[in-house]
Amino acid sequence: MKLPNILAIMIFAVAAGAGVAEAAPVPDFSGAWNHPGIPGFEPLSTGPTSLVNLLRREGNVANNRQPVGDYRNPILKPETAITVKKFGEMSLDHYGYPTPRNQCWPGGVPFEFTNTGLMVLQKTDEILLLYRLDHQVRHVRMNQTHPANLVPSWYGDSVGHYEGDTLVVDTVGVKIGPYAMLDWYGTPHSPALHVIERYSVLSYADAKEALDRSARENFIPFPPHPKDTDKFLQLRFTVEDPAVFTTPWSATVTYLSMDSAPGRARQAPEWDEEVCAENLNKYGTEKDPDIPTAPHPDF
Repeated sequence: MKLPNILAIMIFAVAAGAGVAEAAPVPDFSGAWNHPGIPGFEPLSTGPTSLVNLLRREGNVANNRQPVGDYRNPILKPETAITVKKFGEMSLDHYGYPTPRNQCWPGGVPFEFTNTGLMVLQKTDEILLLYRLDHQVRHVRMNQTHPANLVPSWYGDSVGHYEGDTLVVDTVGVKIGPYAMLDWYGTPHSPALHVIERYSVLSYADAKEALDRSARENFIPFPPHPKDTDKFLQLRFTVEDPAVFTTPWSATVTYLSMDSAPGRARQAPEWDEEVCAENLNKYGTEKDPDIPTAPHPDF
């Protein structure tokens, strides 16, 4: 074979290879993650963000034994602020009030982000998000679009895709139940609710700023003894609901891997079973659970 022919074959092979794009590696979010803080959201340091508790303890740390949401937050429309203020007054008078969690109802999003445990199961076409309390399950359909005629459901319709090392989840169509709220402060939502979630795996150095914010606003500082080798999953979510809020707002929730820190203080070593309906007495802190019932199965 003459040299020009060899050169032509090499050029053709290089050109053909250049047209084949290698599939981007899929980031790994699988496993069990823990966030023991209450109420869970980590308000951002700047910009429109979630409510804080008006009741503070020594050191300006939230007194989350009694949730009294800051109804003065400028993200709230006037009628929304009135609702939040009423829940705060109930908290001061009765030590508590009905929420999706203590009434054993599905929480929806973003309320379910206050759940202390998250397990992620990754498949090619779907991601399952399992929450420790009450066995709540969300299905995220990958690389799909929302249906044209969406029927509202407890967790809405969630579609996801990867952007580099980040998992992005888009949720609409969250059903409004009798105790529906977005956070522990009674903030309501409308059928127009739209939530964007962005999940990223972080090192301790990258997660520290969020952990410091969590320690100020959540009842249990977390983690108690951080290490450089700890692995964190950070959820940064954005909420849009023009019927309720004056502007979109964002916050974070930062979880510690239960695999990277087994047996640590305040770190659950196993995936515990916690069922609201097994404890129907609230001992005066709020009304006894109004457990969801149905005349027939919905499946």
